[in-house]
Amino acid sequence: MPIPMNTLRRNTLRGLPLPVLTLTVCLFAAPLFAAPLTDTDREHLLVHFEMTTQMVAEQVRGLSPAQLEYKASPDRWSIREVASHLAVAEPDYWREIQKALKAAPDMNAKKSAATDADIMWYGIDRVVHTKTGGGHEKVDTYKDLGEALAKFQALRATMIDYIKTTNDDMRAHSFGDYGEVIDCWQWMLEISTHAERHIQQIREIKNDPNFPKK
Repeated sequence: MPIPMNTLRRNTLRGLPLPVLTLTVCLFAAPLFAAPLTDTDREHLLVHFEMTTQMVAEQVRGLSPAQLEYKASPDRWSIREVASHLAVAEPDYWREIQKALKAAPDMNAKKSAATDADIMWYGIDRVVHTKTGGGHEKVDTYKDLGEALAKFQALRATMIDYIKTTNDDMRAHSFGDYGEVIDCWQWMLEISTHAERHIQQIREIKNDPNFPKK
């Protein structure tokens, strides 16, 4: 489950990979409101979604059953469980944003609890951890990696097509299903930065000294 905005740490940009650093710097300059979706906002979403979609596939490619099921400790997820979580969570997130966009525009009377940069840091900074809930912790929904990955990629294709073609005024609609209010463009970005956090989690599993060699 996404971390509330007031728990996000504000860090320096030093040491970030160039693609992430470039996108982060660009997002600092993104406007708080835009009507309808601007070319800049569209491109930022598209780049991030395409990046995380590709990275999930790359991180799980070629792993053995032992590697997919390895857990650093009994209370930690395996790589297969991380993939299952993404396949379970993203359909809910997508339905929630579609519902929010059907409501009357209301951000002119509200202020987002987060900046665009905060949303970016949510994907980058794994210092702050929270426990997943809302049914998204049911990581055994997909016991087969291929099934989970296919589910994830099919929805990503739908969301990427939406980003490419929509004229929805995403900045004008609020999203507050998880507490603090942000705008729908920010929530759409957070769907992708949520995946980015779990990509980092997969890398952490792989870097565990006891991770199977094959």
